[in-house]
Amino acid sequence: MLDIIGELLFWREDYKFSKQKKARRKFEKENNLPKKFMIHPVWKLFGFFLIFAFISKLVIGHLYFSDFGTKKTAEKMTEIELILEKEKSSLGIYPEKLNTIIRNNPLRKNITSDYWNNEFFYEQNENGNSYVLISKGKDGILKTEDDINGIKNLP
Repeated sequence: MLDIIGELLFWREDYKFSKQKKARRKFEKENNLPKKFMIHPVWKLFGFFLIFAFISKLVIGHLYFSDFGTKKTAEKMTEIELILEKEKSSLGIYPEKLNTIIRNNPLRKNITSDYWNNEFFYEQNENGNSYVLISKGKDGILKTEDDINGIKNLP
């Protein structure tokens, strides 16, 4: 039933538009005016819908995905922690530099930087028995509010 009503409304708008266009063309011809570009109401509605969808995506994206970088960085820090634990179990101590966990593995080539491409702060403590791992956050400056909780592994 709604389909039939929708079709009837579409035909009505189409008829009204064609009548307006015909009257406009007649007026332009009589007054020797250039042709005015006329947009069908369905295309106007479609354009409005696209603009509304784009703005909605921006607003919703900002509200729900504004902490996306923080989540991705925390996941990467967890992955680094697992790799560091494997290093300690095989070598007995944590590595002195974070770059040594890359080795020749191409999948790990970007593991030492966070979501914003800032290098992680890594420090080995107490003769290699513990470490501190901190992301500098969005601003790239250590010891500010946006730093992501460092992983401190104590024996």
